[in-house]
Amino acid sequence: MIDLTPLDVRKKRGDFRRGLRGYEAAEVDQFLELVAARVEELVRENISLKEERDRLAEQVREQEGRQKAVQEALVSAQELREELRERAEREADLLVREAESEATRQRREAEDDARALLRTAEETARTTEEEAREKARATVEEAEARLDELQAEFRELRRRRERFARNFRSFLQRELEALDDPETGAAGVPADPAGPVDPGEPAGPVDPDEPADRADTEPAD
Repeated sequence: MIDLTPLDVRKKRGDFRRGLRGYEAAEVDQFLELVAARVEELVRENISLKEERDRLAEQVREQEGRQKAVQEALVSAQELREELRERAEREADLLVREAESEATRQRREAEDDARALLRTAEETARTTEEEAREKARATVEEAEARLDELQAEFRELRRRRERFARNFRSFLQRELEALDDPETGAAGVPADPAGPVDPGEPAGPVDPDEPADRADTEPAD
């Protein structure tokens, strides 16, 4: 293809030979000018189209680059998602196994603690029962001993009361006999006792609270 410019068209008018009965020179020049103007317009359009083509080609390359980057990002995201899913599944399995192991361990510890508490409660119950029996036995023995002491004290008090009553009656009897005796002195004391005094009988009434070794000369009941 011949590369033709508007300047070539305009210069071409001098290359044509003139002959008889040839074309009208003015019309040819006018036509050549028109052709040159059209060629110039086409050249400008061609240049503009080339620039547009280059611009579009650049946009296409950029778009292809972006699409490629997007595809690569999608592939990477897909691979990352698969990797994360596999990792999550592995971690979930690990957590499940750890949870099951921990639950088993805690259940065993709880069973061991329950058995230990049961043994402790049984031992405590046996110890408490034995201690309660020992305390009850000691309390009963102490109460029986105290009862024996109280009964002994009661018998002793009764003996002292009886001795006091006998001694007091004897004392009153001697006093009455002394008052009836005409030889009684002014002081009310007999000048000559009515008879010998029993060394086992006190001269007067005896205080029932007096110790037994002083108030009681009689054999115990």
